[in-house]
Amino acid sequence: MAYVPRLKSKYKDEIRASLKEKFQYKSVMQVPKLQKIAINQGIGGATTDKKLIENAIKELTTITGQQAVAANSKKDISNFKLRKGMPIGVRVTLRDNHMYEFLDRLIAVALPRIRDFKGINDKGFDGRGNYTLGISEQIIFPEINIDQINKIMGMDITFVTSAQTDVEALELLKQFGLPFKNQNNG
Repeated sequence: MAYVPRLKSKYKDEIRASLKEKFQYKSVMQVPKLQKIAINQGIGGATTDKKLIENAIKELTTITGQQAVAANSKKDISNFKLRKGMPIGVRVTLRDNHMYEFLDRLIAVALPRIRDFKGINDKGFDGRGNYTLGISEQIIFPEINIDQINKIMGMDITFVTSAQTDVEALELLKQFGLPFKNQNNG
């Protein structure tokens, strides 16, 4: 029997049924699902120091378990000494089992390691059911060895869902266990 991530089976067994009931969907196919998780890391100093990109690729690959790629600039910006095609960031897109594994580690291990953590903000929705979460330090992930990093960098984690509205997407992500701030006292 093939391995199935914990959150994937939780979605199929519990989350799908509760969302169908809550939003009164006629078919189980209308229930929103998590399609992919895109992780981006912009590296400002990459124009002067090429080693930063290599280190970021190595770190993001270690965190996600999937090979990260360099993101290149789309145009010239003389004020930033930037030429078209220069690497300025790192990105990786997770789908299916890699996505559920990463989400599980993010919720259970990484987010609780943030200093003074009181929950994530629910203002990161885009109006179409996608949510972006900004993390200021990559060292919250246990895969990163603090002694081996030379620069602390943040990253953006975007959860792309098939939800039509932000309310549906918020409920989906809450059911997965993302710790949103409580509206009453937050």
